Amino acid sequence: MASAFSHAIVAVTLGTAWKADRLPLRFWFLGAACSAAPDLDALGYWIGIPYEHMLGHRGITHSFVFAALLSCVVVAVAFKESDRPVSRVSLLTYFFLVTALHGVLDAMTDGGLGVAFFSPFDNTRYFFPFRPLVVPPLEPESFFTTRGIRVLMSELKWVWFPCTFVFAVLCARRCLQAGRNPVR
Repeated sequence: MASAFSHAIVAVTLGTAWKADRLPLRFWFLGAACSAAPDLDALGYWIGIPYEHMLGHRGITHSFVFAALLSCVVVAVAFKESDRPVSRVSLLTYFFLVTALHGVLDAMTDGGLGVAFFSPFDNTRYFFPFRPLVVPPLEPESFFTTRGIRVLMSELKWVWFPCTFVFAVLCARRCLQAGRNPVR
């Protein structure tokens, strides 16, 4: 998996592409939560679910089916028709993408067994040919080691810097479209 930090950065970056004057705090919070939610399957690691099992790490919770179901639940529960900041289709698309992109990032790591994108229909695990991200450890305390530093450096290079660039471009475009000066 890429770290939860990088998944949240992707969610925030993607959220800036949505055209709305002001998106409520719950949009941003739920976007970050959905981007990290697939890793809830890591709990199975501590209760004995084998990694390669459909319920194991990078199994069904990393699938497109899970992303679709989670986006439907989030939009139905958190965005009633009367208070939606953007259309229902836009919200469903956003929450699906931030959840599904979790697996995409994980398929770009250099470790593990791959990602079961098509679970529960097919539990085959996939990686992308381009795998520049150093896989982080499952144990949180390992982030404060040399390995943790290597993970963060690879994520800075391959996730954070590109997201920062895209975020800046999207913000500048929004400011220019609004007739404001993006630099103050």
